[in-house]
Amino acid sequence: MFDGLKTFVAAAALIAAPIAAAPPPEMQNDIPPGFEPVTNSDYVTRDVMIPMRDGVKLHTLIVVPDGVTADAPIIFSRTPYSAQKAITGAPSNHYAMALPTAYAALADAGYIIVVQDVRGRYESEGDYVITRPLVGPLNQTETDHSTDTWDSIEWLVNNVPETNGNVGTIGVSYGGFTTLMSLVNPHPALKAAVPINPLADGWKGDDWFHNGAYRQSFLDWVYRMSADKSSRHALQFDRHDTYESWLKAGSVGEMAKRMGIDKLPFYQRLVAHPAYDSFWQQQALDRILADEPLKVPTLHVHSLWDQEDIYGAPATYAAMEPKDDGNDENYMIIGPWRHGQGMAVDGSTLGDIDFDANSSVWYRDNVLIPFFDEHLKGQTPAADIAPITAFETGANIWRQYDSWPVSCASGCPEQSRPLYLGQDGSLGFTAPTGSANAYAEYVSDPARPVTYRQRPILATYNPQTTWGEWLVDDQRFAESRPDVVTFVSEVLTEPVRVAGQPIAEFFASTSGTDSDWVVKLIDVYPGEYPAAPEMGGYELPIAMDIMRGRYRDDPANPTAIPANEVVSYRLELPQVSHSFEKGHRIMVQIQSSWFPLYDRNPQKFVPNIFNAKAEDYQKATQRIYHSASYPSRIDLPVVAP
Repeated sequence: MFDGLKTFVAAAALIAAPIAAAPPPEMQNDIPPGFEPVTNSDYVTRDVMIPMRDGVKLHTLIVVPDGVTADAPIIFSRTPYSAQKAITGAPSNHYAMALPTAYAALADAGYIIVVQDVRGRYESEGDYVITRPLVGPLNQTETDHSTDTWDSIEWLVNNVPETNGNVGTIGVSYGGFTTLMSLVNPHPALKAAVPINPLADGWKGDDWFHNGAYRQSFLDWVYRMSADKSSRHALQFDRHDTYESWLKAGSVGEMAKRMGIDKLPFYQRLVAHPAYDSFWQQQALDRILADEPLKVPTLHVHSLWDQEDIYGAPATYAAMEPKDDGNDENYMIIGPWRHGQGMAVDGSTLGDIDFDANSSVWYRDNVLIPFFDEHLKGQTPAADIAPITAFETGANIWRQYDSWPVSCASGCPEQSRPLYLGQDGSLGFTAPTGSANAYAEYVSDPARPVTYRQRPILATYNPQTTWGEWLVDDQRFAESRPDVVTFVSEVLTEPVRVAGQPIAEFFASTSGTDSDWVVKLIDVYPGEYPAAPEMGGYELPIAMDIMRGRYRDDPANPTAIPANEVVSYRLELPQVSHSFEKGHRIMVQIQSSWFPLYDRNPQKFVPNIFNAKAEDYQKATQRIYHSASYPSRIDLPVVAP
């Protein structure tokens, strides 16, 4: 018993004694070298730097889906908007979720996806030049987007073991521009190209200008792309409603000075070249490709309501078409989309307009992937793709044509059918017989410019903006203004189908010595619309554009407009594929400002509107003539029902 008590006391003492602290573990890096996370991913991404001929290396991401072990073609995109962002969808181990919609669909079809930061942007080396021209008079270096694409493809076909050696280029907007550049001296492995809503001519109708009118809302884009290589900076407007900010600033030059943009090289080039001089002409890709042989089958993708690059796809298609002897290498698809919407998840609606089906999915399944399969996989029989596939809005059906805009697959000839402006705001297919002095008149006041959409007008990149929808905005807000003239037809007793390019041929006078002219072709819904009551009376724009009067005779050499004299104008409106349905009406609106999308015309001829002074802006009385002597009209590309 005594021994047991002794043992107990000893144990208790041991328990009560302090325990010596163990030495702390040696400090070490908590990020072990070479650690490979377990992902169970169904794809791998390789991050490489591809050397160009001048030693500059371009950052490139290669996405290889599981199951692709050999003989897989490559889909190659080049972007200034970050390769990493371009392939990043939802965080997921599955490419169907991780990749954006169109890339995921292509990966699912067995393609390797490759995206590259263009020279000087994000993680690529070198100098960035906005829409870097081809080597030549405007580019004294040895590299351009054509050479960079050639060098990249050469590396890819020799260093991606899973590829069959065939490459297709694809891209939207600026990526569409780089895709078109890949067609200049193309690499032998380039077997197909899909330029989507490409920037082709920055003066005529893409991004920077439209027929000489400067698209000032894109000054924000210039700032983002020039302030640093990763677009970390954005313009900070002093008003929620940018209409007020632009009006307060006055000219584009004054706004640029206030924001520091006047120090950026690309802005300085814009100011130095407000006219369509050799600077613009020598880098216009429709002009360049018209002189290139057609070596690569190309699918041009055009959006009917492309709010950014509505000129590029039809223009480059038309430039390349004369070389397509077999009518089997130069294709175009026309969809009911905003900029880039054909690559998006949902193509069933745009703004308030419903197309009855997901047109984006239809395009990818029936045109895009079959086109690539034929040319990159050698799939037989050949894809059953018409030279032209066009969605006809209004009727909401896909149509196939042999060419654009000359004829359709069923043999229906295109006819240019003049739609005349008439007395008392009338509009019809009968030529006017009124006196030479018949006109509609309005006063254009630069102090109260006509907006391009209802206010407040948010900055282009404001998170709450609906920038992508403005081309389908209901135009009743403009019709109610006294400085917009409106002409409207009788109710249609049968559909009027149009497929091609409407052209406004009109006669006008101004009391000033310069003027802008905005022409809108509009589909007016019935006042009561049972299918969607909220659409009753909706004024849906079908084609709208602007021209700067000083360039009416020669885009390269501006001249003053003779005050108070009748002058003829020709404005080529954007392409249309539409049916004005029975019970609807056709409308035309004309105005002299489209603000703040485009800079205000002072309505007094000045050497350079970028630098116009406050005292240069003046009211002007505008007259649109509609008589036997001056038969203003819209030439509609009408096709048979």
